[in-house]
Amino acid sequence: MRQGAAMQRDTASMTPGKDACGRGRLVIGLMSGTSVDGIDAALVRIHGKGHGIRVETVGFATYPFPSTVRQRIFELFDPATGSVDKVCEMNFVVGEAFADAALKVAAACGVRIQDVDLIGSHGQTVYHKPKVGREGPWAGRSTLQIGEPAVIAERTGVTTVADFRTRDIAAGGQGAPLVPYVDYLLFTHPEISRAVQNIGGIGNVTYLPKDAGALMVTAFDTGPGNMMIDGAMTVLTSGQMPYDRDGLWASRGRVEPGMLLELMTHPFIHLDPPKTTGREEFGMQFTRPVVEKWRNRMSDYDVVTTITAFTAESISFAYRRFLGPVDEIVLGGGGSNNPVLVEMIRERLPGARLRRHEDFGMSSDAKEAIAFAVLANEAMHGNTGNLPGATGARKQVVLGKISPGGNRPWSGWEQ
Repeated sequence: MRQGAAMQRDTASMTPGKDACGRGRLVIGLMSGTSVDGIDAALVRIHGKGHGIRVETVGFATYPFPSTVRQRIFELFDPATGSVDKVCEMNFVVGEAFADAALKVAAACGVRIQDVDLIGSHGQTVYHKPKVGREGPWAGRSTLQIGEPAVIAERTGVTTVADFRTRDIAAGGQGAPLVPYVDYLLFTHPEISRAVQNIGGIGNVTYLPKDAGALMVTAFDTGPGNMMIDGAMTVLTSGQMPYDRDGLWASRGRVEPGMLLELMTHPFIHLDPPKTTGREEFGMQFTRPVVEKWRNRMSDYDVVTTITAFTAESISFAYRRFLGPVDEIVLGGGGSNNPVLVEMIRERLPGARLRRHEDFGMSSDAKEAIAFAVLANEAMHGNTGNLPGATGARKQVVLGKISPGGNRPWSGWEQ
């Protein structure tokens, strides 16, 4: 999710293309991230598949969850409040919300929902447990995304592919990150080594050595993105300011070396890839004690500045320790809209050119929603959608579960 923004429309991209009913497939991608600030909905036109794929953005918008729904989703994150009956009910409620977002983005683009070929829905993660446990003879890796795809297919009439992470976990992976496969298709360059850095609630990187093949790609979570910054702002302002708009607070403070050094001792930062993380490690249960400890020793601005520096430092540390040469960094996600954070990254990685997804004709805000539209398209063609170098899976597998819609037959995608 983008940094703190509840809703944004790209008015230029909301104009449907002249070939709105022509060649290619119209696909809607739906995504809600760890910030739970809304459902990102991207309508794209996809031509082809695999390395021959071409993606055109028709429109993009974010539709906020009603406050009561958002509150109930947050209850699911905590095992003390996320009871099984609540998870069961909210799976269908969130499915209704995702279906509504799909209908709205199509209407905003002037496209009939009947002309949409496919929906790809990431859903809303409520728990992610990629570490191996045991239950008798069976491994205990698991993940749970809610937002029932059958509801989306029923309400829209459009075939829906969802629940992408579970097949990768079944194949021995961590179920994340999955966007690197799309990075691999869209950003691999024959002569330039790139790091595609997303800064959502969590930071994650896809490393694409020049002329990379699928098995050469590395991807993993680098640590917190906006999650701790948002958490600190929420604590420091008693919920009045849930994010640091344009890095304003961070621009007024200074980095406290002792606090930054302590944050950088977090065990996740030093784990070898493949690795993934989330709210379980960097959410409010971790952020609040950090803020309360350090705010008594420095200004509130200094606390936010130092936590912002932690995101930048964890990214640069990951690059130095786990990646090869990086010629270009392609920044995306809400953190790319925070000028203080971007400058901190630039200072720590001076040898790499910083670019944004917009330089490649793609909205940073829409990136993850577009990615799940692409993954749905790949699934319908029977193409694999994971990268073992990113997730740790034993092999590449086809991702997603298909809920057929009623608008049209969904056979023939392999053609």
